[in-house]
Amino acid sequence: MAVQSWPDVLKASKKTALIADGKRKVHYLFSDGGEMAEEYDMTTDELVCRRLRSKNKLGGQGLWQVEVGETNTVPSTEVEIKENSSNPVFMRKDTKSSFQWRVRNIPYPIDTYNISVEPAERCCIIRTTNKKYYKKFNIPDLDRCQLPLESTALSFSHANNTLIISYKKPKEILTLEQELLRELKKLKGTNEGDIDCKTQ
Repeated sequence: MAVQSWPDVLKASKKTALIADGKRKVHYLFSDGGEMAEEYDMTTDELVCRRLRSKNKLGGQGLWQVEVGETNTVPSTEVEIKENSSNPVFMRKDTKSSFQWRVRNIPYPIDTYNISVEPAERCCIIRTTNKKYYKKFNIPDLDRCQLPLESTALSFSHANNTLIISYKKPKEILTLEQELLRELKKLKGTNEGDIDCKTQ
């Protein structure tokens, strides 16, 4: 059996859309039982959030994995041990033209950071010269489309205790995103509260 390409998997999936809170929320159900949920800003059409989950080994639903956007960490009053709020926080927030990651609460000067692309491992690595922070992360969008990683597409800046890493999207990804957005706009999205409920 041939492996389907990511664009074909997206086209073959069952999609439902909901418009709420100024966002277009799209749910994908894949043929293998996996799911993906995305949220797009209605005014800018930018991707705000993407979560994926797949079936576990026993056939049940796995946990949602956040790929883009912030993880919802609900503060609990019952937990006595919690993570320090001044620890670095790593998250992904894309723009129209680039994949973007932010590391908050990281106060070192810009010359402290060394960010590299490792094509053999298909990942990017953040290192600091003072050995206070190390992070290895991949770009799932490039992995799904089987596109190579290029060090020339990587750039970074630092402001307000936040390290911002950008990776310029290849033209194949930009084309795929434009086609997908056109298809999503054709979906008839229901507004919150417009859902038909069958009564008995």
